[in-house]
Amino acid sequence: MTSAPRHSGVLFGAAYYAEYQQAGTLDRDLDLMVEAGFTVIRVGESVWSTWEPREGEFDLDWLQPVLDGAHARGISVVLGTPTYAVPPWLQVLHPEIAAERTSGVRAGWGARQEMDQSHPAYRFYAERVVRRVAARYADHPAVIGWQVDNEPGNELPRNEQVFQRFVAWLQRRYGTVESLNDEWGLVYWSHRITEWSQLWRPDGNVQPQYDLEWRRFQGELADELIAWQADVVREYARDDQFVTTCISYARPQVADDRLVKSLDVTAGNPYYKMQDGLTRGVEIPREAGWWHTGVWALHQWGDRAFSSAQSSFLVTETNAQSIGGPWQNHPPFDGQIKQAALALVARGARMVEYWHWHTLHFGVETYWGGVLPHSQRPGRIHREVAALGATLGAVGGAVDGFTPAADVLMLWSTDTKWSFEGYPPLALPNGDPDPDSYLHLFDSHYRGLAESGAQVRIQHVEQFVAAMTADSTGPAAVAAEHPVLVVPGLYVVDDETLDALSAYAEAGGHLVLGVRTAYGDQLARARRDVAPARLSGPAGVWYEEYTNLDEPLEVLTAGPADGLALEPGSAGTRWADVLKVDDAEVLVRFPATEIGADAVMTTRASGAGRVSYVATVPNPELSRSIARWLVPQTAARDWAATDAVTVTTGSRPDGPDLAFVSNWSAHEAAVTAPRAVRDLETGDVLEAGRTLTLTPRSVHVFEHVAATSTP
Repeated sequence: MTSAPRHSGVLFGAAYYAEYQQAGTLDRDLDLMVEAGFTVIRVGESVWSTWEPREGEFDLDWLQPVLDGAHARGISVVLGTPTYAVPPWLQVLHPEIAAERTSGVRAGWGARQEMDQSHPAYRFYAERVVRRVAARYADHPAVIGWQVDNEPGNELPRNEQVFQRFVAWLQRRYGTVESLNDEWGLVYWSHRITEWSQLWRPDGNVQPQYDLEWRRFQGELADELIAWQADVVREYARDDQFVTTCISYARPQVADDRLVKSLDVTAGNPYYKMQDGLTRGVEIPREAGWWHTGVWALHQWGDRAFSSAQSSFLVTETNAQSIGGPWQNHPPFDGQIKQAALALVARGARMVEYWHWHTLHFGVETYWGGVLPHSQRPGRIHREVAALGATLGAVGGAVDGFTPAADVLMLWSTDTKWSFEGYPPLALPNGDPDPDSYLHLFDSHYRGLAESGAQVRIQHVEQFVAAMTADSTGPAAVAAEHPVLVVPGLYVVDDETLDALSAYAEAGGHLVLGVRTAYGDQLARARRDVAPARLSGPAGVWYEEYTNLDEPLEVLTAGPADGLALEPGSAGTRWADVLKVDDAEVLVRFPATEIGADAVMTTRASGAGRVSYVATVPNPELSRSIARWLVPQTAARDWAATDAVTVTTGSRPDGPDLAFVSNWSAHEAAVTAPRAVRDLETGDVLEAGRTLTLTPRSVHVFEHVAATSTP
């Protein structure tokens, strides 16, 4: 069901909580929103105890003035259902709905999403409040869409009813205990069971096959929650209203491509560090799994959101100022609000909403900065947001039907991410397992591509296989549309997918394999083949041994390396496969190693295409070097952009291509137009070959125009 948004232009606004404000501020707030160019607000999702202050006692009228005031000013509304934060009376009435993070031990109350959202008691009360809210406001003309729940998938509950459902799920999946024993290898450590009642709880489990299936089952609980609630809302929603949820991609239950299948459009919540976190060339550590640092990571979030349904998406929350705790204060430099928002638009966003309008005066998120500061007086941030609003107003419907360009396709595997969270191949500096191993493997390739100027399309494994096997596309069409395919760390993978990868190369694509790819099967069992399984022949290399690297190991080109030039400091990190080279060309080598690791990167023709293998986790310098070899011509190079500048492009079905040109530095930078373009904000035309000086932290949106003739 998930598809592109149906509205024209980019919706622009913020989450607005009149219930958190003092009385008498509503008209002032809405008028200030109009000044900022807002066209949408999100309301209602966080206050079940306001909608239903006591069990069965509903107060539904408090939101009416907000919707009426918004509608009178031409501001649309996305109305959220309040089911992610249960009221205290429900905690007291049904304490058994609390999530058990350890079997038999209930989570304490006082945060949010502390419950097992699959529990029948929870579902009864959640459905009741959703129906009352939807029935009350579905016909309000301001409401254009519904957000069901909020950032679902926060828990992996181990409640009794969840475990029993898991056992039933396994029975349907495997049929008999004998099949389960065989498939999971439960002969190991005497884990064979003779009846289903002997299956142990997940608390003490260390068996990787159990763990992977447990995570898959938990993912289906999140899918079910959203599909169930979406169905309830659709009983009341008008045909012109969309239904979505807002995704936090780091949530442990979330398999985003499956979660969105019951929705009308994808929506999600990118958060990122500002200031030097959005300065190209400055290295800022990532401090939390749910927010990002680096311009490349901001673009990656947009590409991940596009990947959920292979379509444009909504940004339901992003930061206007600082994010996190009171010790994490990094409000934006001038220009960064506009840069970040347009970067997301360039990768497919069709709505940008801030969390939130007014900075809170109480609660755990007191220092999570909104558009208005604690003083409630509009200041610099409001001016920056208003400037963005004016830009989006000028751009208008120019982004309708816009599809971001893609030089490279990358495959994403949620199953591998889940498997590596429990059984990671990479170690932390102190020797502990690194549960973010999959993210590091994926990021090591994505970052180099992005920083070299290549634009990336991310597909989930199932989406790729579907395209490869569809009558309307097939291998040749996929290879033609995406001539380079990078597959990092695809450990959990079935034979069909591996054969599709081989067919892609045979049909003319350039397949690039990263470490751990094709080592495991669909249940994370190590394969009996030499690695990479089923792909070693097309790749012309294989290995049986591998090693972790305690320190980065600088690399060298292997003679005339087919045009691959290494940046100074290029190195392999954290892992090395000890490759045996059959008939592939070696492009990059390690210096002599005692373990025998030699080839770092190889390449071999395969059918009409090519297979390359990268036998380490490349550092940014090596990754950029590989990326430039894979994609020698990019939009950034067409524009003669410096390292501080990104150029992101895309096409429209009924208009010329667009280019988003951004200077992510505190200094001026210059670009040269490769063809005549028009600035959509100012209307100015820049002729082909003309140089444009970009002011610090500025961004322009251009459309291609026909060149004018000189008399």
